[in-house]
Amino acid sequence: MRKLRYHLVDVFTDRQFGGNPLAVFTNGRGIRAETMQAIAKELNLSETTYVLPPDTAANDYRVRIFTPGKELPMAGHPTIGTTYVLAREHLIARGADDTETTIKLEEGVGTIPVRIEWREGAARFIEMRQPPPTFGARVADLQAVAEMLSVAPEEIAETNLPVEVVSCGVPFLYVPVKSLRAVQNIKFRADVWESKLKAVVPPEVFVFTREVEFAGSTVHSRMFAPGMGIWEDPATGAASGPLGCYLVRHGVVRCDGRTDITSEQGIEMGRPSFIKIGIAREGEEITQVRVGGECRFMGEGYLEIED
Repeated sequence: MRKLRYHLVDVFTDRQFGGNPLAVFTNGRGIRAETMQAIAKELNLSETTYVLPPDTAANDYRVRIFTPGKELPMAGHPTIGTTYVLAREHLIARGADDTETTIKLEEGVGTIPVRIEWREGAARFIEMRQPPPTFGARVADLQAVAEMLSVAPEEIAETNLPVEVVSCGVPFLYVPVKSLRAVQNIKFRADVWESKLKAVVPPEVFVFTREVEFAGSTVHSRMFAPGMGIWEDPATGAASGPLGCYLVRHGVVRCDGRTDITSEQGIEMGRPSFIKIGIAREGEEITQVRVGGECRFMGEGYLEIED
């Protein structure tokens, strides 16, 4: 039997039992991919990560990310949460007087720079850089999208914004909705996605409205990902970078060179999450995508594995 130690952390939150929970195995050496996937399914969190030595000496670590259903090439809350655990376990080098440190993590999409802000010796804010956006297909059948979300079609149509696929490493379908009440009342229907939309859009659907519950937030968000084995996600970093790009590209948020956005998510799940998004652009080109937030340590444990 092999003992595998893991850490449990809540990501993108300023409070315990908020944000998105994550399990981090800081020593992933020698664990087979099938076992990594089985552990992720056993823990049944949105994601579980495994830290490995880097393939390239210039980088700090390699991170593999698994949902209960599959391995991901990149994800936001696992990147932020894994970095937090590495910092807490003193596995990130820093000088005594350093106020911030940047490390490089290898993920499926390539190297991800991650910046850590230190306060009183602890990592207080962590921010990742995401790849530049790609804008994909638009969905014209608003009736089908509305049926999938169990909302009135006019709730989408009256925003005068497109239903569009955007990716900064992982593609999501972005659906603008006019009212907060409509977003709160969503009943996601995977059967409608399967029968009417599967051929043209990914199974990860991100819904947002400009009406918010918390002062300081820019948008109120929900994310549904049955294709990842996640019915609803309380905080989605990989979707938040593309969200910021969507908001800037379509003029929902003004960006004169650089802008900061806060997405509140997870409210309907009882796990308040606050994701900070930074977008920079030159002319019409988005040149930088940043996603960050705070974390809260929740505990640790181990699994006994026959591997």
